Amino acid sequence: MSDTFSDNPQIEVVSSFSELVNTSFQGVRNAVCWQRNLAGDFTEIVSKLRLKENITVVSSDDLLALQLTEEGNVARGIILHDLKLLTDFGASPVLNLLKNYERDEELGFISTDVYSYHVDRSPVATDTFLCTYHGTASDIIANDQVEQKILIPEVREQLKKLYDGTEDEFEDFLKEYFFDLHYQPKPDAEPVNLGIGHLWRIAVDHPEQSALPCVHRAPVENDGEYRLLLIC
Repeated sequence: MSDTFSDNPQIEVVSSFSELVNTSFQGVRNAVCWQRNLAGDFTEIVSKLRLKENITVVSSDDLLALQLTEEGNVARGIILHDLKLLTDFGASPVLNLLKNYERDEELGFISTDVYSYHVDRSPVATDTFLCTYHGTASDIIANDQVEQKILIPEVREQLKKLYDGTEDEFEDFLKEYFFDLHYQPKPDAEPVNLGIGHLWRIAVDHPEQSALPCVHRAPVENDGEYRLLLIC
């Protein structure tokens, strides 16, 4: 699995928040990375936060209430600054302390949870921002290295067995239940891990988008290790 960004045509690497939000998606480029090597002790922050549910939203007040060492305080300052940058930009960032997401294994032949490669969809022009400060990081994959699951013949046949409407409305059924958002990697696919500390902006499927939406997935968490993830 590749961890280099600058030589990947899917990714534009930038060195500031301004570049991150102002770089256009075009062609195969549907991910922008503000590449950073963050100082501070994010592990200390995670160790002092309290997990209330499998996914716990952490507020700025929660962060400010922590008693931290100098290194922990540096890490907290970085997170608060990232939250402010995104909020001032007009986004709605959320900081999550994460044990795991819900799995969707009910159907067996197709998964629609976030561990499956998928794209985000929005009715309005927007992008997805994310940064992993601690724990395992998400993966992205080039669009030409995946196949839409609903186009795989055996999957499509199984989906048709679930559907009891007319043939004309089958595509609407696939969209309504988000089956069309999910992708299967091709055998020679090379996912890119987004790494720790980098702030990413990835393309979303919406009517004004000029590039293909970015295919990505949540990682399987390490046993006994929480993720600290900023996302919006």
